[in-house]
Amino acid sequence: MQEITPVRRALLSVSDKNGIEQVANRLAANSVELISTGGTSKALRAAGLEVRDVSDVTKFPEMMDGRIKTLHPRVHGGLLALRDNSEHRQSMEDHDIGSIDLLIVNLYPFEQTVESGAGYKDCVENIDIGGPAMIRAAAKNHLYVGVVTDPADYDQVAAEVEELGGLTIEMKKRLAAKAYAMTAAYDSAIANWFCEQQGTVFPDQVTFSGRLQEELRYGENPHQKAAFYASSNKRCGAATARQVQGKALSYNNLNDTDAAYELIAEFGAAKPAVAIIKHANPCGVSIAEDLPTAYDNAFRCDPVSAFGGIVAVNQRITAPLATKIVDVFTEVVIAPDAEGEALDILSSKRNLRVLLADGLPSADDSDNIVKPIAGGFLLQSRDHKRITGDDLTTVSKRKPTDQEINDMLFAFRVAKHVKSNAIVYAKDGACVGIGAGQMSRLDSSRIAARKAVDAAKACGADQPLTQGSVVASDAFFPFADGLLAAAEAGVTAVIQPGGSMRDKEVIAAADEAGLAMVFTGIRHFRH
Repeated sequence: MQEITPVRRALLSVSDKNGIEQVANRLAANSVELISTGGTSKALRAAGLEVRDVSDVTKFPEMMDGRIKTLHPRVHGGLLALRDNSEHRQSMEDHDIGSIDLLIVNLYPFEQTVESGAGYKDCVENIDIGGPAMIRAAAKNHLYVGVVTDPADYDQVAAEVEELGGLTIEMKKRLAAKAYAMTAAYDSAIANWFCEQQGTVFPDQVTFSGRLQEELRYGENPHQKAAFYASSNKRCGAATARQVQGKALSYNNLNDTDAAYELIAEFGAAKPAVAIIKHANPCGVSIAEDLPTAYDNAFRCDPVSAFGGIVAVNQRITAPLATKIVDVFTEVVIAPDAEGEALDILSSKRNLRVLLADGLPSADDSDNIVKPIAGGFLLQSRDHKRITGDDLTTVSKRKPTDQEINDMLFAFRVAKHVKSNAIVYAKDGACVGIGAGQMSRLDSSRIAARKAVDAAKACGADQPLTQGSVVASDAFFPFADGLLAAAEAGVTAVIQPGGSMRDKEVIAAADEAGLAMVFTGIRHFRH
């Protein structure tokens, strides 16, 4: 086997014709014979190139609306033949099969067709058959054949042919690996679409694909490697947002920003809302009549943790809000959009990463999310359940007031995005204490209350911020102690799923403390 195999004959058949004329011109200038199909051959002839039709090679016409054109031994034999195998060479001679040394193919735009909202029939017609077959054949025979599936590789391939008269084995191996990854992703998209058409949530086999966006400096810690991949899921958020300023995003930045934007999406865009996230947990969330007030209220919940945090906003960033953000060290700001003046203010902090997402993700989406474990992964639907007033059942003697109900619904939505065990205190549309990720719900209650005391001292309040607040628990109180800790902190109402074998004891404790308590019947664990 030669380290460099000559390229004398190339087959070009592309759906995306960007750059195809340029690379074909460079190949032709190096005496490479061009073979092509349908629209590609027309485009190359229009550019003044001499092209031989595939049908002239196969002695068989394209037919069935183009479904049959390259599925022929004179194509696949030219791609698959081992050049140093005498039997293969004899078969080529006996059946008039010429070798194909370079294949340039990209596929029918199946995913784009689906995204356009096309009907079932059009989607099926955009499932490419001949293209993947040729790609896989050429990639299998990569010791002798170069296969190009990405226009980004045109220049390198043409340059190597110009300089060496052929392709190196290193180039062909790299192109083959890329080709198989591409056909795998293509088949994955088709398989997933078929499952969606049939309403299959958990198929017997499931596949995922992603395209490398960038290699990150490191992972969660400096000794770990990491990279960011974009998937075909166009859900609006950290992965799809435009970065308009600041340093490159890190693994932790992307992870935390995703958590922040998913949380803020819970409140839609109707009323201004701000969330501040640290290590994927909220340290402050608020809804208010304007963004600066929402930011102040969110920041007040835990000003210590907000340092170096992620700020997520559900509306266009205004200049007054930007002024407040730059006064505190912040890693990332993400919002649907920003005013020009706001961007000018944010630019005073050169390292601050500003992401504009052009919208909010839908909190009602029920797509699947994945969690890897040793030897496999877990797949589940997104937690898209949103509790409303109609879902509440009052179990205490005292009924909650309208304001308590509003605050309880707000707190329960925030608790959905806090690592379990989660306890959230809220008052007047703002969090005033958050306890996250504890093994004991009692500890979460105590931590949230202690943080509220610290926050009160920081803002000069004469009493803990939890006085007169409500408390939300992401799961039931297994004992009355967690609820009593909240009562000691000054809460007046409690929202929790219920369902404990000791519910009666917990309800009795709430009644004795004069608290209003509602059950949701829905748990929001987040691990």
